[in-house]
Amino acid sequence: MGYAQLVIGPAGSGKSTYCSSLYRHCETTGRSINIVNLDPAAEQFDYPVAMDIRELICLDDVMEELGLGPNGALMYCMEELEDNLDDWLTDELDNYMDDDYLVFDCPGQIELFSHVPVLRNFVEHLKSKNFNVCVVYLLDSQFITDVTKFISGCMASLSAMVQLELPHVNILSKMDLVTNKRDIGKYLNPQGQVLLSELNQHMAPQFFKLNKALVDLVDQYSMVSFVPLDLRKESSIQYILSQIDNCIQYGEDADVKVKDFDPEDIDD
Repeated sequence: MGYAQLVIGPAGSGKSTYCSSLYRHCETTGRSINIVNLDPAAEQFDYPVAMDIRELICLDDVMEELGLGPNGALMYCMEELEDNLDDWLTDELDNYMDDDYLVFDCPGQIELFSHVPVLRNFVEHLKSKNFNVCVVYLLDSQFITDVTKFISGCMASLSAMVQLELPHVNILSKMDLVTNKRDIGKYLNPQGQVLLSELNQHMAPQFFKLNKALVDLVDQYSMVSFVPLDLRKESSIQYILSQIDNCIQYGEDADVKVKDFDPEDIDD
């Protein structure tokens, strides 16, 4: 059985930085992970790339040959990946052992994980290859400046949860750049009535029923919650990693290793 993280989130939310920091953390702790680039527009990496979609298709080539814009070309690239799941991806996955740990660094186009089936089919292919998969959804903590943006972030994350039907760990990234963490703290354990009151202050009265329905979804069902990530702290990275490992049951089937010993040592 293999293990995989699918790292998604809006553009600029810190996905590649997360992957780079995670790789360095695991390297320091003696743990082996493999980072996979699924962004055909990526140019530079701060981590060794184990697999790279650009070996299959490159964004610049698509834009030049088909005359598409950046977004259209990226969607074309991802559909090309979808068409090559049984060929290119399967050949690449065959290079890894059953207990290897892969981290897929995905593009930031929100339609990929909200309604376009590319990533869903990608995940189904991973599961067919006996991978346990967890989605890591990153949201820039600096984006959460008021209740309306918090609700927006929750709905985007919930959309990905519904589309991909996988365990989710939702992360507030870039906490090291937040100047007033108290403003963010109230959204880590949000109170429904407080959210509703603040939301109604920002919206016209005709939206009050909608506001209540949205807040009830977040509050009563606890469908979406966020974990803060401060990349300056190794303990923060380790906590996030432990949450993800728990979701994909990493290490639960590991055998206990018994150290060999010489019976004569006991007599001594």
